[in-house]
Amino acid sequence: MEKRWVKASDCNDDTVTKIADELNIDRSLAQILVQRNICSFDEAKDFFRPNLEHLHNPFLMKDMDVAVARIEVAIDNQEKILIYGDYDVDGTTSVALAYSFFSQLTSNIEYYIPDRYLEGYGISTAGIDYAKENDFTLIIALDCGIKSIDKIDYA
Repeated sequence: MEKRWVKASDCNDDTVTKIADELNIDRSLAQILVQRNICSFDEAKDFFRPNLEHLHNPFLMKDMDVAVARIEVAIDNQEKILIYGDYDVDGTTSVALAYSFFSQLTSNIEYYIPDRYLEGYGISTAGIDYAKENDFTLIIALDCGIKSIDKIDYA
């Protein structure tokens, strides 16, 4: 398989200089920012100091209202909830954040991170079996991809 590198397009040198001067940073970092279309002090400020007001509305995601309603029912009914995530960095981080948040709302919460060697990536039948054997009625899958339709059907 032939691998190809894609070099980022050249930046406007004046913009790189302006950002480097305004932020008092090295030109190489300014170039990276400009390549990511961060071309002003205010855009850099928004990037480095994010604000909740700048987040997209999560209800723009398909069926978010359905997911939130299901979680609310589970919490109200004291159902056991399993936070399920992959073992990579973004998966474990997602699990840690979600577990931290939901454990403030309910004590009926646990997490499951699959064994990478035995279960592979994403949702596994072993993880689903664990949830069933331990009477979890809701699995919140994080960072597990969107192609696990067969595993979702299995659950």
